[in-house]
Amino acid sequence: MDVSRLLSRAGNPVPTGIDRVEMEYVRYLLDHAAQRTVFVAMHPFGHIGMLEHAEVIEFIEQTEALWDGRETSPRTATWNARRLVFARTLLSRRNVATGGIYLLLSHHHLNRPEAIARFIRRHKAVFVPMVHDLIPLEFPEYARPAEPARHQRRIATVTSLAQGVIVPSQVVADSLAPFVTRSGRDITVTVIPHGLHLHALQPAPVAATPAARQERPYFVSLGTIEPRKNHLLLLNIWRDLVHEMGDAAPQLILVGRRGWENENIIDMLERCPALRGHVVEHNDLSDLQVVTLLQHSQGLLFPSFAEGFGLPLAEALALGVPCICSDLPVFREVAGNVATYLDPLDGPGWREAILAHMPQARPHRPTPAEVATLGFADWPAQAAKGIDFADAIATGRA
Repeated sequence: MDVSRLLSRAGNPVPTGIDRVEMEYVRYLLDHAAQRTVFVAMHPFGHIGMLEHAEVIEFIEQTEALWDGRETSPRTATWNARRLVFARTLLSRRNVATGGIYLLLSHHHLNRPEAIARFIRRHKAVFVPMVHDLIPLEFPEYARPAEPARHQRRIATVTSLAQGVIVPSQVVADSLAPFVTRSGRDITVTVIPHGLHLHALQPAPVAATPAARQERPYFVSLGTIEPRKNHLLLLNIWRDLVHEMGDAAPQLILVGRRGWENENIIDMLERCPALRGHVVEHNDLSDLQVVTLLQHSQGLLFPSFAEGFGLPLAEALALGVPCICSDLPVFREVAGNVATYLDPLDGPGWREAILAHMPQARPHRPTPAEVATLGFADWPAQAAKGIDFADAIATGRA
């Protein structure tokens, strides 16, 4: 399994959705298939080299400690990641049997097909990647300027080299299908929804909740601050709510790191007087703090324009937290009839739904029976499905 992305993200206290996916597969392999697993990573020069289990385990434990808030200094994890990438990938002396599976669960270095082709050719391996989404190709306006071309190259790598592909939703499978067809190759694509992060099932004590005023109702928006996540809609709604309700307005808690091309959003956060004290931004909360924030909130607000899955939606619903989200096919695939759906441009509709989830409105919270209908599974079960699929590809059973 390739852990290049996790190593490249070393020292970040807040994991992205893709970070979580890769970590959960690593954990599953260590717990259930350690003897047959070799971890690899790509050196910047394009060499994919083997890593020692003990050193990978040490790095994984350091990273999990950062994400959980048990460790506050990223220095050790960052240093070990650099050592693994720059030294161990080149110095490895491990002998690996040929005929295995090259598992790449992120988009990391999919835009370097020559390196991947050399590796799978040398080891006579089958290539099974995960494609998380095709958003840069379908919605280039929400991506960095160079990202659509890079993603086109990633998808070309997948369709030219992969024998099997894992995707998190039927929406992504449908988006990928035309590219597979045009390749003329026989590639098996399987949908394996992401599992729930284990912390979503183990809420932290109330004391772990960060500095939102607990006597005041609040809503949570979880995700990188970038145009695709549609934070601007929420900020404009909140400005109007504060103008109308004053201190009786709910708080909006934004959880996520600042991304790219978000100048309008940042201007409002930093320069709009009406939002001060009413909109709170957290960039580096631990997983336990995020779960506790969600658990005690009035609801999750998820007004994205496009997503490949939507882990925050699944995790919030599993906690019994009401969710107001964009009316996207992928969100309906995840949340069924349990969430409230709105057009991401329907400002008045979002405002009305938010007020309908205030305490005095006695909003409905998802019941365990309703959540059970969604069929959420934990991460070990979903990772097992991914590994079983890769084995089936390698043995010709898929």
